[in-house]
Amino acid sequence: MLVAGIGNLFCGDDGFGPEVVRRIAAAGDLPAGVRVVDYGIRGLHLAYDLLEGYDALVIVDAVPGAGEPGGVSVLTVGDDDLGAGECDPHGMAPVAVLASLSDLGGRLPPTYVVGCRPLDVGERIGLSAEVEAAIPEAMERVRAVLRERIPELVENGAG
Repeated sequence: MLVAGIGNLFCGDDGFGPEVVRRIAAAGDLPAGVRVVDYGIRGLHLAYDLLEGYDALVIVDAVPGAGEPGGVSVLTVGDDDLGAGECDPHGMAPVAVLASLSDLGGRLPPTYVVGCRPLDVGERIGLSAEVEAAIPEAMERVRAVLRERIPELVENGAG
């Protein structure tokens, strides 16, 4: 399984995904077979890594939507959700990256997005207090998805 942090740390709350995966990796309590990577805005890198054939993908990202800033949700993404999109080798548009997989000869694994509604994605470094406070919940949501997909997590008490 691949846990992918996505976002630009120079754009405030857009740095949510990289911060969550940094903390998950630092905890060091995930079983073998789970790879945790901060992709930042390197979309093409994520696409090529997915060609290795992961059993599942968990994306952690700031996501727009209704609700209060700092709200965390888990979405399931399938091929029908992607549509078309052009992958930018110097940027990160998750839908375009995932849609490009078939063109590269890969397939979309079962995919989940652990998303947090941002307050401010303006040019600045650092998360807003609302988004910072959502990090523990997001970490638990990632672990919950992993527990569903990997029985060893439950057996070993990780997460």
